[in-house]
Amino acid sequence: MLEPLSQKPTFPHRHLLGIAGLSAQDLTFLLDLAEEAVGVSRQIEKKRTSLRGRTLINLFFEASTRTQSSFELAGKRLGADVMNMSVATSSVKKGETLLDTAMTLNAMRPDIIVVRHAKAGAVHLLANEVDCSVVNAGDGAHEHPTQALLDALTIRRNKGRIEGLVVAICGDILHSRVARSNILSLSALGARVRVIGPSTLLPAGIENMGVEVFRRMEEGLAGADIVMMLRLQRERMDGGFIPSLKEYFRFYGLDEEKLALAKPDALVMHPGPMNRGVEIASRVADGPQSRIREQVEMGVAVRMAVLEALSQHLPNG
Repeated sequence: MLEPLSQKPTFPHRHLLGIAGLSAQDLTFLLDLAEEAVGVSRQIEKKRTSLRGRTLINLFFEASTRTQSSFELAGKRLGADVMNMSVATSSVKKGETLLDTAMTLNAMRPDIIVVRHAKAGAVHLLANEVDCSVVNAGDGAHEHPTQALLDALTIRRNKGRIEGLVVAICGDILHSRVARSNILSLSALGARVRVIGPSTLLPAGIENMGVEVFRRMEEGLAGADIVMMLRLQRERMDGGFIPSLKEYFRFYGLDEEKLALAKPDALVMHPGPMNRGVEIASRVADGPQSRIREQVEMGVAVRMAVLEALSQHLPNG
């Protein structure tokens, strides 16, 4: 019988609802576990038994092929029975409330529910109503913890460390749950985090999160070890945040000229999906400094690690 990924001590949290509340030790524990999962995913035999007999439900109120498929693959590689709940055809569309949905799912006795929702705080509300573990796969503009973990893993594998690195997060900071989770995780692990964007896309009080704030790419990219671009989230915009896509790319899109302002060995990252020619040029996205495809691979490993860590809190775990 194949053994679980690790028999290390414990992850002290029953849920993963955000990076907020996790210590540097917690984050390192998950990254180390994910490192093992990378090796497992690269083997011919990828199956493990950590979640054998367990039920994992992917409950996505927002579409996300990349995140949902990676959680599904992670669960199956750990031996779980995985169900993807299609909200578009569910009772939610008929007027059922989030709490009704939580009670219905709880009656099915799942072991872990992975939730993505358009409203900040919805995942926390659901976690209070169910008996199983809950993973936040993105809630509104609040948090996206597993994306931050896979970004940290990608950085650590390429740079050998996170502490002391200068990470520039660029673009639509205002609407980005990825930015918030990355600021929290990378700061906790000792990185120096910068945010760059037009004033209209920078949240009020962002300085209180301990980041350096820049409104010009030329200044913010200088000396950066990591350049992390963000998608312009037009679906969350209800006003004129930018003059035009062409103007946005001119000033805040990452092309080869702007990338040259960072360190020569700077890495380029993007959580996806990319808007080529809006926030990033194709030559940069597909260039030698890009680690965007590697981020996708690390996503499966990180989600395996998170599910494995939470399995310790399940009955008979």
